[in-house]
Amino acid sequence: MAVQKFEDLIVWQKAQELAVLIYKEFERCTDFGFRDQIRRASVSVSNNIAEGFERSSNADFSKFLFYALGSNSEVRSMIYLSVKLNLLAKGRADEIIGITHEVSKLLYGLIKSMKTNS
Repeated sequence: MAVQKFEDLIVWQKAQELAVLIYKEFERCTDFGFRDQIRRASVSVSNNIAEGFERSSNADFSKFLFYALGSNSEVRSMIYLSVKLNLLAKGRADEIIGITHEVSKLLYGLIKSMKTNS
């Protein structure tokens, strides 16, 4: 059965969970530039998946999945930085980094399946 809407995609659901987690994790962060940037990047992951899904071709969808990968990598990079800036404990950062790796795997899997089915 083909996926009918982006909300059914597990990768979109996981990306939404990541964004909520990032919002909650940094809600008390007083470095507003950092906080706003990591929040924007986290929201971009699921938004790019959704936007790409609504495009007219697999090529366009694939392009937006790569954008989502880029935003996900930006989140991961900022999580590493957050530890160095003492904004986040290393153990908590490792948990979030694990989630970003899971999102990356799901995105790569979806991209690969689209190439196979083309």
